[in-house]
Amino acid sequence: MTIWDSIILGVIQGFTEFLPVSSSGHLELGKAILGDSSVPEESLLFTVVLHFATALSTIVVFRKDIIEIITALFKFEWNEETQFIVKIIVSMLPAVIVGLLFEEQLEAFFGGNIAFVGAMLIVTAVLLWFADRSKNTGKPVTFKDAFIIGISQAIAMLPGISRSGATISTSVLLGNDKSKAARFSFLMVVPLIFGKIAKDLLGGELTSDATNFTTLGAGFIAAFICGLIACTWMISLVKKSKLKYFAIYCLIVGIIAIGVGLYL
Repeated sequence: MTIWDSIILGVIQGFTEFLPVSSSGHLELGKAILGDSSVPEESLLFTVVLHFATALSTIVVFRKDIIEIITALFKFEWNEETQFIVKIIVSMLPAVIVGLLFEEQLEAFFGGNIAFVGAMLIVTAVLLWFADRSKNTGKPVTFKDAFIIGISQAIAMLPGISRSGATISTSVLLGNDKSKAARFSFLMVVPLIFGKIAKDLLGGELTSDATNFTTLGAGFIAAFICGLIACTWMISLVKKSKLKYFAIYCLIVGIIAIGVGLYL
C-alpha cells in the first residue's frame, strides 16, 4: 500500500464515517470499480488505525460533553449525564449481540455484492428522506429510544446502510430533537470502536510485522482531519434539515450500483 492509497482510504473513512452515505458501502464500491488489484486490501491494523482516528475526531468535537459525562461518573449522582451513559450502554447492546453471534454471516456480505450494496443505499436514502421532513422538537432520547436506535446501529453493520444515517434518522423519526439525535448518534459509536480495538488487541489479531508506519500515519492523519470536518459539518446539516441531499445522492448511487451489479 502506497502513501497515496493510505491517504485516499483515510479520506473516504473520515468523511463517510460521519456523513450518512455508508463508509463500508463506499469502500466496497470503490474496490469493485477500481478492481481488487488497484485497491489494496486493508490490513486489520490499518482498519483499526483508521477507526481509531475517526473515534478520536469524535472525542475532540464533543470534548466538552465527554468531560461532563466523565465528571458525572465520579459524583455518583443519578443526573442527566449519568442517564446519558446508561442510554449509550443500552444502545450498544444490539450491535454487540449481533457482532458476537453473527460475525461470520456479516462478513459474507462484504464479498463485492454490488447489487446488494446498492439496495441498502436506497434503504438509507428512504430513511434520510423521511427524517429530513420531520419537524424539529425538544424531546430528548429516552431509554426506549436508545434501544431502538441501537437496533438501527446493528442493522447498519450491513454494507450500504449508513450507521450515522440510520441512527440519526431513527432518532428523529422517534420524535427526538435533531441536534440531540446527532449528538447521541456520534457518541454512541465511540465505545463500540474502542471495544472492537480492545478485542483485536487482546485476541492477538493485530500484527506490526512489515508495517510501514509512515503509510499508517498518513492514513491516520487523513481520517482524523476529514473526521473533524465531517462530524462538525454533519451536526450543522442535521439542524438545518439538509439530509435530503444525501438521500438523493444515496438513491442515485444505489440505482447505479444495482444496475452495474446486475450487469456484471
